Amino acid sequence: MEPLHVALMLSIILCSLVAGLLFGFAIVVMPGIAKLPDKNYLLAFKHMDGIIQNNQPLFLLVWAGSILSIIITLILGMMNLSGTQTYLLIFASILYFLGVQLPTFRFNIPLNNSLQKLDIEALEDSQAAMARLGFETPWNRWNRIRTVNAILTVSMLLFLLIRY
Repeated sequence: MEPLHVALMLSIILCSLVAGLLFGFAIVVMPGIAKLPDKNYLLAFKHMDGIIQNNQPLFLLVWAGSILSIIITLILGMMNLSGTQTYLLIFASILYFLGVQLPTFRFNIPLNNSLQKLDIEALEDSQAAMARLGFETPWNRWNRIRTVNAILTVSMLLFLLIRY
């Protein structure tokens, strides 16, 4: 099996896992905790994010692995593909970095970090409501954007695998 083929399959697997995580948050986790009162909502998200921030090894392997595998696949693809296949791989890679990773590092992680710094238990009810308002809407918006772009990236990579 060619190195490009292996790298492409690995990228598909890892990016699919990222897409599934984002999708699960978009359609199950966030709507589920949305029904909680403000402090409970903030605490629930803080605890879930705390698992990630404490360097959960499988999460790190999948997330960082998806980034590394896309880079390797892109390099190998530039050396071995031509024409439409090259452009598809370049577009899928750019979409993954600009549409999934950039929003994650620019928006979602800073929102998570600001929530981690809050002493939620000490907040007055009105402060908790304001903290939730400043967190929930933008976090969900950027997560939906990441989800769609991750699914589109995986779709393009699958199409490339079929055509390769």
